[in-house]
Amino acid sequence: MYYTFKGKSADEFSDLPKDIQLQIMKKLKFFMSSPDPLYFAEHLNNFDLGEYRFRVGDYRVSFDVENDTAKILKVAHRKDIYNKK
Repeated sequence: MYYTFKGKSADEFSDLPKDIQLQIMKKLKFFMSSPDPLYFAEHLNNFDLGEYRFRVGDYRVSFDVENDTAKILKVAHRKDIYNKK
């Protein structure tokens, strides 16, 4: 499986501190290289955020899956990701 940033998620990601960016990238690479990346994901009930999310430390990466690609929709701290903006 591959991943791509969609919409504002690329900006949200680039606004994070560099050490957090590296941590998220390393974890995404690990998840995507596994035989079943969705094993590490949690299915979300609020589809406004996406269908799934990965937990990376105190950060969350929400995404949808389309054609064997994780479309990353939002990247934020766990205290902020579920707030409507």
